[in-house]
Amino acid sequence: MEKRIKVIVAKLGLDGHDRGAKVIARALKDAGMEVVYTGLRQTPEQIVKTAIQEDADVVGISILSGAHLELIPKVVEIMRKNNLNDVGLVVGGVIPPEDIPKLKSIGVDDVFLPGSSLKEVAEKVRQVAEKKRGIKIEP
Repeated sequence: MEKRIKVIVAKLGLDGHDRGAKVIARALKDAGMEVVYTGLRQTPEQIVKTAIQEDADVVGISILSGAHLELIPKVVEIMRKNNLNDVGLVVGGVIPPEDIPKLKSIGVDDVFLPGSSLKEVAEKVRQVAEKKRGIKIEP
């Protein structure tokens, strides 16, 4: 049986806009990935719990609220406490470019800004899964 990349797509925090997350979830499904969308207003704990329960390869977080430098480190911390070192973490949303190095320095694998192409997002998620899980998955 062929391995499919499993991605958790989550809306972190109080942000109530999920159209972009749903578009990304659909694009990843169209690219052959299995996607679990957690819905709005997820806590870091809920996201990591879902990643564990679903045996996710990658966690994708959509955040538009501006709280990324407060909330994403909490997700990283909880992932580490739960030994999810082989699970990728990508973040997308309205993130100032100067914050990207900060996010990557704490363990975020990639950051997607508005205007990122769906094809680019799917390819980079695939690369993150392959790198973190140590497997080669053909598109």
